[in-house]
Amino acid sequence: MTHIQEPISPWEVAHMDWVTALPKSGDKHYNACLVILDRYRKTLIFVPCHKDDTAMDAVVLLWIRFISHTGLFMNIISDRDPNLTSALWTNLHRLSGTKLSFYRAYHPQKDGFGERIIQTLEDMIRRFCAYGLELKESDGFTHDWCTLRRALKLAYKTSVHSSTASSFKVILDKVKHHAKQTMDDAFEYEKLKWDRSHKVPDFKVGDLVLVSTLNFNNIKGQKKLKDSHVGPFVIVTLHGTDAVQVELSDDLKNQHPSFPVSPIKPYKP
Repeated sequence: MTHIQEPISPWEVAHMDWVTALPKSGDKHYNACLVILDRYRKTLIFVPCHKDDTAMDAVVLLWIRFISHTGLFMNIISDRDPNLTSALWTNLHRLSGTKLSFYRAYHPQKDGFGERIIQTLEDMIRRFCAYGLELKESDGFTHDWCTLRRALKLAYKTSVHSSTASSFKVILDKVKHHAKQTMDDAFEYEKLKWDRSHKVPDFKVGDLVLVSTLNFNNIKGQKKLKDSHVGPFVIVTLHGTDAVQVELSDDLKNQHPSFPVSPIKPYKP
């Protein structure tokens, strides 16, 4: 069996093949389908095309429908399709810096993974067409294999692969793991900055403290509320490590006596 170097990122290595002799479909009468498979994530794309497409047609199809979204491949694995063996196609890959690997058709052992999956996908498409599944809208438009191919893609993507689980799970789990790790790192960084600049004193009952005036409701006529902090007040109760209750002066008895520790600072005579 020919050894294929395993990719380390999505769409680095792609398997490609054409499924031909399909019923004409769509307004452009497609009668073939280009199957592209990402070896890394096991995801795939079905691209409707024509059986008699030239090499230029194939290149344009890939650039417009595919490479513009994924970037260029480092390696493409395919059988000896006439389109792929054309000088134009080979030169395109040489200029773009990608590598085109050719394998004899209809021999899955040459690349067990890729050929088996490609043949499975071809079988899916042909069975889909054989059943003649169609969906007609009220305006008379008919959906056939060309527009309903996304159902095949969904069926494949939600199937379980022995090496990676489903493609959806691989993609989403990686994204979720990366997002969670990024958020955790950001939280730890912000916490570290906060802790460095907000050293909370170890308060105890009986300590004298000043309270930020931002924690009081606006009381007209109270000049001292224009100051940044007022007090001192005696701490009478500790609410864990995050809040305290103080004994307010008579002119502030209508204010709530409990405060978080962040707007409180020790009183220094």
